[in-house]
Amino acid sequence: PEGKLLVQSVDYFRSFIDDAYVFGQIAANHALGDLFAMGAEPQSVLAIATVPYGRERIVEETLFDVMMGALAVTNATGAVLAGGHSSEGAELAFGLTVNGLISTDHLLRKGGLRAGDVLILTKPIGTGTLFAADMRRRAKGRWIDGAIQSMLHSNAAAAACLQAHRVSACTDVTGFGLLGHLIEMTRTAGVDAQIAIDDVPILEGAQETVAAGILSSLQPQNLRLRRGVRDIERVSRHPRYPLLFDPQTAGGLLAGVPSSEAEACLSALRSAGYSRTAVIGRVNERGDAPEPIVL
Repeated sequence: PEGKLLVQSVDYFRSFIDDAYVFGQIAANHALGDLFAMGAEPQSVLAIATVPYGRERIVEETLFDVMMGALAVTNATGAVLAGGHSSEGAELAFGLTVNGLISTDHLLRKGGLRAGDVLILTKPIGTGTLFAADMRRRAKGRWIDGAIQSMLHSNAAAAACLQAHRVSACTDVTGFGLLGHLIEMTRTAGVDAQIAIDDVPILEGAQETVAAGILSSLQPQNLRLRRGVRDIERVSRHPRYPLLFDPQTAGGLLAGVPSSEAEACLSALRSAGYSRTAVIGRVNERGDAPEPIVL
């Protein structure tokens, strides 16, 4: 439509839980997070499913369950399932191509951060290490339940709250981890950022699993981004430091908000159900140091 932009994103990954319905919900939230981070309204989705080999009835039931889980999420946004593609493979995998519309004057980009903004994170981090521990049978049930509940929490209401409080830039925190996505934002905007590592919310159990040396298989790739951090020798000894590189599934939104709006924005987010939302740092003018992040 006139005055609107079409935005599109795609996500697809293998299942890490046994419940196909819940996995479908999580995968849909993960895919839609890109649209919400841009301030877009979802319009349509295409599904991509790989279902494990098996008897026809079991294959059909698995596909039905994962699709119904995804539809429970997408239908709530008003988006239409327009089609998709399925195949058989060694393990369950699922994803969505998501399409949305946004007014040209309301599009949020990663590079809009301004010096003086505060950085708000809407959900705790730690899904990567927790599910790595779960695969090794070293995670407590309540830890995994808490992580699943966090992943099932849509970013839609959070995006609306941020928009109402003059958000300057936004991204969803997913595979590159909190630090990777923040570095991307700062470099695009030409600013530095300071993070209070103790203020970063983390999921229950994530500190314990990281301390035990249990990390996601994607963690080593993300660790290459540590070159964006100043005084690395000092901060790398902090017990929460590895969690900054932990890849997230259906993570929260990371946004820059004017400092004058911070308290009202936090209050609105908590009222909308994001009880662990927090101010985790602030945006500074670009300095002379090559590394944009101070911890």
